[in-house]
Amino acid sequence: MSIDRVITAFEMMPSWQDRYRLIIDMGRKLPELSEEHYADENLLDGCMSNVWMTAARDDSSDPPVMRFEADSDSQIVKGLIAIVFEVFNNRPPEEVVTTDIESVFQQLELEQHISSGRRNGLSSMVRRVRELAQAELAA
Repeated sequence: MSIDRVITAFEMMPSWQDRYRLIIDMGRKLPELSEEHYADENLLDGCMSNVWMTAARDDSSDPPVMRFEADSDSQIVKGLIAIVFEVFNNRPPEEVVTTDIESVFQQLELEQHISSGRRNGLSSMVRRVRELAQAELAA
């Protein structure tokens, strides 16, 4: 599902209860994270739930792109990860660093409908994605 399709799906949902179900369903579709990635160095700070995130640069694409993987012990957080990945996954590191994801969050009205703790976690996820992409640019 592309971010445009996510936005359209959100707009078609009559209630936030339906949107929460969509977010949870998106999280269920995340690929499983390999066991070795459940390490402390991949654990994000600032999230209410545990979130592990890794990234790798895929040089088989031209230009090379970032491939992110993550998991959480919370279904709603897994769904938020899926939204973040719709924006950033399979994009060149330069694009990851400069993409305005906040405008996507505004379109989805996430800021108004998730708790402050989840908003902090969402910010931590975005910060980590950008840090991983910035590290690839510096390498």
